[in-house]
Amino acid sequence: MDGEDSFVALVHCSGKIQKSKRHGVKFTDREPVSIFIRSSSTLAEIKLSILQKLGTCGTKQVKKLFYKIPITVVSTSVWFETFVIGSDEDLQVLFHCRRSFPEVRIPEMFAKLEDRVDSSRASAPSPQSTTRGGASTSLPVVAAVVLPPEPERAEVEFEVGPDRVENALCDDDSDEEPLDIGGDSEDDIPIGAAHGGSGSGTQEYPPHLSSLNLEAIGQHQNVEATFDGQGMHDGTGLTEFQIGQSFQSKEEAVLSVKDYSIRRGVEYRVMESDSLKYQGRCKEFGNGCTWLIRIVMRKRKSTWEVRRYNGPHTCMATSISSDHRQLDYHVICARIFPLVRADASVSIKVLQEATEATYGFKPSYRKVWLAKQKAVAQIYGDWEE
Repeated sequence: MDGEDSFVALVHCSGKIQKSKRHGVKFTDREPVSIFIRSSSTLAEIKLSILQKLGTCGTKQVKKLFYKIPITVVSTSVWFETFVIGSDEDLQVLFHCRRSFPEVRIPEMFAKLEDRVDSSRASAPSPQSTTRGGASTSLPVVAAVVLPPEPERAEVEFEVGPDRVENALCDDDSDEEPLDIGGDSEDDIPIGAAHGGSGSGTQEYPPHLSSLNLEAIGQHQNVEATFDGQGMHDGTGLTEFQIGQSFQSKEEAVLSVKDYSIRRGVEYRVMESDSLKYQGRCKEFGNGCTWLIRIVMRKRKSTWEVRRYNGPHTCMATSISSDHRQLDYHVICARIFPLVRADASVSIKVLQEATEATYGFKPSYRKVWLAKQKAVAQIYGDWEE
């Protein structure tokens, strides 16, 4: 196995696939099993590993295997959709996403199980087949890192008859919306999959992955370096700036201030902006709010540093109808960059929706179009050069 890529993956075998306003989709099994996947693994080998971990070889089989595929990075979290792994070729998408999204340290899959038709024990599995004593002992560290604590929920299992995951959270008041992952028909397409023809030879790809050229994308891995410095302050936009906080460039500093303001639902005015300094203050400054920030260029360090900061905002978040003044195409570009990098033909509508999912504001078509053009130029170079 020298030189062969090998990694751990979590496999959910019960629970549900849910829609999530923050993450796209999530898997809810509290006791997933862990398996090792190698770059040479086949789909059949992965399915066998899952059944061996569950102790259900001979009584169950994996009917469908869903991969929680990363689509884009929204702040410090990742937006996911479901992707059906139906062939060895589809596994290459998993390997590609693993390289393209280092933020996702442990891939997650959802195995949809069914009784083996030729097994006389299918309707009455042994106690060993329904427990995970052997499997759970291999996972304490992995499970503790990946799975956050969740409120008590009813256990949800697959039914042998209707081929679907049942919704047991009718009274759940969280932002997670249950997702039906389909019935017995081969035409079933999970959320985020392309609406193409059915059949065993047709893969159900998310829309913007239908024309994904893995080899071409692999040639542009160095593009990440052009955007790595644009951390946009923090994951939620709710952490305050600190005196002495530094940025690699003025662009990064400005994007961070804008990102902070958009997430807060407040607006600010730029008071000074040149090659040596950037200063802004709340739109309500002098009217009940004292929020102000001043960032200057440190010539000796070639960085930009917060030298003055009055925060947080003491005003109420303003009511902004549908767009935000600071949500310009530069901010949008930084957010949609991973999507454009994965597929330069991704539609403006998809990019609009991704931006809205991040900030809660839907930018205009023109803003997103300009943002996409900037992203394309960052990736492939300016065509006018």
